[in-house]
Amino acid sequence: MKLHKTIDRVTERIRRRSGPARSAYLRRLQAAAVRPPGTERLGCANVGHALAAMPDEDKAVAMPTGRPRIPVLAQRAPNIGIVTAYNDMLSAHAPLQHYPELIKTEARRLGATAQVAGGVPAMCDGVTQGTPGMELSLVSRDVIAMATAVALSHDMFDGALMLGVCDKIVPGLLIGALHFGHLPTLFVPAGPMTSGLSNTAKSTIREQAAQGLVGRAELLQAESQAYHGPGTCTFYGTANSNQMLLEAMGLHVPGTAFVNPGEALRQELTREAVRTVLGKASALDGGPTEPPADWTCPPIGELVDERCIVNAMVALLATGGSTNHLIHWVAVARAAGIVIDWDDFAALSAVVPLLTRVYPNGTADVNAFQAAGGPGFVLRELRDAGLLHADVATVRAEGIDAFTRLAQAHGDGLAWQHAGPSGDETVVRPASDPFAATGGLQLLQGNLGRSVIKVSAVPDDRHVIEAEARIFDSQEALHKAFAAGELERDVVCVVRWQGPQANGMPELHKLTPPLAVLQGKGFKVALVTDGRMSGASGKVPAAIHVSPEAAAGGPLARLRDGDRVRLDADAGMLQALVDPREWEERSVATMPPELVQANGLGMGRELFAGMRRNVTTAEEGACSWL
Repeated sequence: MKLHKTIDRVTERIRRRSGPARSAYLRRLQAAAVRPPGTERLGCANVGHALAAMPDEDKAVAMPTGRPRIPVLAQRAPNIGIVTAYNDMLSAHAPLQHYPELIKTEARRLGATAQVAGGVPAMCDGVTQGTPGMELSLVSRDVIAMATAVALSHDMFDGALMLGVCDKIVPGLLIGALHFGHLPTLFVPAGPMTSGLSNTAKSTIREQAAQGLVGRAELLQAESQAYHGPGTCTFYGTANSNQMLLEAMGLHVPGTAFVNPGEALRQELTREAVRTVLGKASALDGGPTEPPADWTCPPIGELVDERCIVNAMVALLATGGSTNHLIHWVAVARAAGIVIDWDDFAALSAVVPLLTRVYPNGTADVNAFQAAGGPGFVLRELRDAGLLHADVATVRAEGIDAFTRLAQAHGDGLAWQHAGPSGDETVVRPASDPFAATGGLQLLQGNLGRSVIKVSAVPDDRHVIEAEARIFDSQEALHKAFAAGELERDVVCVVRWQGPQANGMPELHKLTPPLAVLQGKGFKVALVTDGRMSGASGKVPAAIHVSPEAAAGGPLARLRDGDRVRLDADAGMLQALVDPREWEERSVATMPPELVQANGLGMGRELFAGMRRNVTTAEEGACSWL
């Protein structure tokens, strides 16, 4: 199928825009790639330190016949660096505890070695939602990227495996890995937990709790039934969107995203990641046959080009994925010398159909998505419709075609089968009969700045909201107003001072239940904020990531209580309906002193003051390292 003209046009626009930065990036990558291996390049003391704790059998592996047994000088075996986000606070990352030994064993079997190069922090947004700790959430992405760089800076590795799954962790690992773009690199997830209490039932009891209809005991029981075991949360939020995007970019073992942690297939997929990064991957048609003898896993910096980034953007839109990626993937692209913006997302969204209905864009969870065809089905449909770049290189010799197949156990190894028709058309549909003709994200512009809205989960009759504004300086203030009955009307709730510079741009997911209650009562309700919403949010229209943010003098700082605001997702408009002359003459409010103090103190937030001062705008990726 010929590539859709809009996909081609947007890609070419990105290529031209990124030319100087991408060329400089590739020069750095190539300079690093032509150096001798670390055991030859580094001094003997350096290498001795690096191998000191390695088991003797690994030190001697692949030693050339007839050479002295001096591993610090003679070793020629490939050495894989493992960067892990393991901790057992995150259900999605708890299974990673045992991955390093599995990887080392498989590497040893193949005549290679593997070392845990380092660990990166990994926080759970579900634990920190609505607390001061959430203000470290977004900035933790860049901390993870820096920690990845520290781990790989030992410079002893011929390839890398990134162990991580959740919200900021995968983007952080990817940004860090791209700064070592000369290394072949794969991402190794753990998969989603099995289905518990449905997401719909969980959402209902949260709304009941917001109204005081159920107490803490009932709410805690429901939450514990929803989040009940190891693995990723089962809604299609940021964590699971990460996995979809990595499949679309060709950075996984094909079909690895949504296999549950307890399945035997999951362990074999992890072993396959070792084989793949070493260029010894199993054949797609089953059995132990290796790919062509001259094939090796390409460096990640070469794989992640503008076509690869566009494929990720298309996959995000086609699945109604998390709005957080309109920040994260901008930053990921910049790490590879590629410059994208929200105009690119908007242009793609206009032509990419919505192919999935997974909560919060439907009632199914990711286990149902996987059973109905999962990423393989979606990528096959997008490729056949000319909406993906089919000519990109991936970690597999077969290119993007490998990722249109489904992984399954095959004797002692793996096989992949072609994605057939949808297993459930209430969950996934073909491109010829989509749930919607356009993607699930929309760019909003007007005198209130630029922002984005996720419309895939918003009822059609809520795409346009016009009402008086109620201004809040914090999410706590909105909760108090809701509890006091002050919002029982048509209202646009504006929560400002939530941007990257102000307080680190926390997610405001705790606002979803009260706003959903108001919407359920028939009121026209919308949220406008320079903060973020969770990847699990959706049914309440929300103009988020408003840029420039209020703390930088952005237009939300001009708004007053009672101003009429129009949010029009159909026309792409976010407008304060105020006389233009009055609007320009208005003074710009400043952040209340008590908020300034609160944003900088407690829960370790003091340590990140420099990052908040230097961070770019949300549309520029909220990067603290540019």
